[in-house]
Amino acid sequence: MTNFKKVSVANDARTELHDKLQLTGAEISVNNLPAGAGVPFVHYHKKNEEIYFITGGKGKAVIDGETVELKAGDWLRISPAGRRQFSAAADEGISYICIQVRENSLEEYTADDAGIEQ
Repeated sequence: MTNFKKVSVANDARTELHDKLQLTGAEISVNNLPAGAGVPFVHYHKKNEEIYFITGGKGKAVIDGETVELKAGDWLRISPAGRRQFSAAADEGISYICIQVRENSLEEYTADDAGIEQ
């Protein structure tokens, strides 16, 4: 068994990486909305927070009734209970990565979780 898995992602509307990468602690999706498109539903989570990274374009999200303008380079974290919807991609569309992880599950990170070999 190897200690890594590599995949390439096409420019599809949505690609979920959970199964493709055999993820065990997170769900990651790569998303591309064309101009004027939006996600057709509002959703929330029971346990997972979502972290969004806007990789290209511009658009809007509505979170708990508040409109949030988004553009390439923006990062956004939404708690599980937050009602969210990507409501409208701008003329150039919007592309983003969504990382979903269990809220309050991070125990160690960076150097605290690393082992260094010399």
